[in-house]
Amino acid sequence: MTKKEFFKAVSNSEEDVIQIFLDALSTANVDYCVIGGLAVNAYAEPVVSLDLDIVVAINDIETACKAVEVHFKIEHFAHSVNLSSNKSDLRIQLQIDQRYQNFISRAAIHSVLGYDMKVAIVEDVLQGKIWAYSDEQRRKSKRQKDLADIIRLIETYPHLVDQLPDSIRKIVE
Repeated sequence: MTKKEFFKAVSNSEEDVIQIFLDALSTANVDYCVIGGLAVNAYAEPVVSLDLDIVVAINDIETACKAVEVHFKIEHFAHSVNLSSNKSDLRIQLQIDQRYQNFISRAAIHSVLGYDMKVAIVEDVLQGKIWAYSDEQRRKSKRQKDLADIIRLIETYPHLVDQLPDSIRKIVE
């Protein structure tokens, strides 16, 4: 079983929604980068996540939505645009928080669970996880997953501990 087949099985996908999404962005010339848990998988031992968190250039959000509207249900929220398909349990979230915009220009192609995708550099992935963990409005279970992702990155790249705020550093050391 390939990594793609494994991920397709875990996400109960009837079709390859990740590849459909990535191909749509490419066809529409939309620049992006992966952040979140799947981005952590590019740098640390992979774990399964049914969330694909993406940063798209703010000016390309509507172009991206237009490019995928045939395949995905689109919901607009204050800080994100969420995409879902009735053919998969995968959830795609387009992050529109301005803080992430600079991540796109520094990102590079990595293989993540068998998919070649543009992923934020490890320092940016960690910064995004720090922001997510520090957001006390997020559900506690999500914040714990963010903390676990921070720990996964620090275990793989110990020098990144210097990037952590003291409050998180005390927890992970």
